[in-house]
Amino acid sequence: QVQLVESGGGLVQAGGSLRLSCAASGRTFSSYAMGWFRQAPGKEREFVAAIRWSGGITYYTNSVKGRFTISRDNAKNTVYLQMNSLKPEDTAVYYCSVASRAYSDYNIRREGEYAYWGQGTQVNVSS
Repeated sequence: QVQLVESGGGLVQAGGSLRLSCAASGRTFSSYAMGWFRQAPGKEREFVAAIRWSGGITYYTNSVKGRFTISRDNAKNTVYLQMNSLKPEDTAVYYCSVASRAYSDYNIRREGEYAYWGQGTQVNVSS
């Protein structure tokens, strides 16, 4: 059974940093793109970042470019999201996800391309 477990969320002041981790189990995900999404209170879930299955190319939503970095360690079946210069508007529940198709990086900014989701980790940024 596939399972994704996020960790690393918490409360931080504006300008601070957090590193989210997502450990995957149940299968090897080195052949799958992985992503991070977030959902703020009263809003729909939105794309944050994605990394190709090959690991070489990453994608970010405009609001986090230059502040967030997604990376993966295939040996550990883990994806990370390093978040720096955090802002109050980054407050949300963050979810990691694994793409549904192996060896495919098609439309990995789209929620519909992902088959597996973690339970989410809360990030609160105070002003």
